[in-house]
Amino acid sequence: MDREILPHLPAFLAVARRGGFGAAAKDLGMSASAVSHAVRALEQRLGTPVFLRTTRSVALTDAGRSLLAAVEPSLASIAEEVERLRADKDRVSGLLRINLPRMALSMVLSPVIREMGKRYPDLVVEAYVDYAITDIVAQGFDAGVRLGEMIAQDMVAIRLTPPFRTAVVASPEYLEKRGTPRTLEDLKAHDCIGLRLMTARTIYAWEFEEDGEDVAVQTHGPLVTNDPTYAREMAEAGVGLTYGFEPGLRDAIEQGRLVEVLKDFACQEPGLFLYYPQRATQAAKLRAFIDTAKNVLKL
Repeated sequence: MDREILPHLPAFLAVARRGGFGAAAKDLGMSASAVSHAVRALEQRLGTPVFLRTTRSVALTDAGRSLLAAVEPSLASIAEEVERLRADKDRVSGLLRINLPRMALSMVLSPVIREMGKRYPDLVVEAYVDYAITDIVAQGFDAGVRLGEMIAQDMVAIRLTPPFRTAVVASPEYLEKRGTPRTLEDLKAHDCIGLRLMTARTIYAWEFEEDGEDVAVQTHGPLVTNDPTYAREMAEAGVGLTYGFEPGLRDAIEQGRLVEVLKDFACQEPGLFLYYPQRATQAAKLRAFIDTAKNVLKL
């Protein structure tokens, strides 16, 4: 298709509807000479006249009538869609896709969703559980939730939780049978549930802090998984020690299903953040989520 034709179609349509260049110019907010120039340019691109002009009137040629029949419905449909988009730009509706780790579901998303359901009944939130370092733009997500240290610098980031620490835990039964590790060196003698990092395709080295220094410990054991929730369940079942973030293990610790060990070596993590590309803040549905999260999570 000749793209040079497209800019001149509104002028052609206005002249055809109004039956003259002066009236069409007023509708378009243009000068009569500019409208006349647009029509002449269109005729040059088509290679045939679309109007018969006299000093008293303007009439469509056969080619003009044929073009009008093809163009008018399409431009009307485009105009309607543009107006609909303008009207909907501040309406909170549609689908909001968020990529997040499982631990963020209960810590962040669940309380926000309960409130959003009351405020925005026309909005659907899709929670996609993922542990990889995902390109949310390429994968079609509106936003993501990750640890602050995992977010690319070109993203906007909003804090969702306070900082929290890591924890190593095991069931009381496992510790009674195998003993309680007191030092990082003791981990070599224990069954540890490994966590596979799918992006790097490696087994995650447990991170600690010892004497003010960061220490990474490679562990071994009978199970490797990419799901921290399953690792916690297997730790509760007595399979071995597991490593995770304290908020996700807190209930099990408080209820006695798990016991925390090596607490003096725990690391401090920056907390969970919502992140998204800069231009995404123009979307009403994302602004609504951010506002609701700030209110519910007391940010």
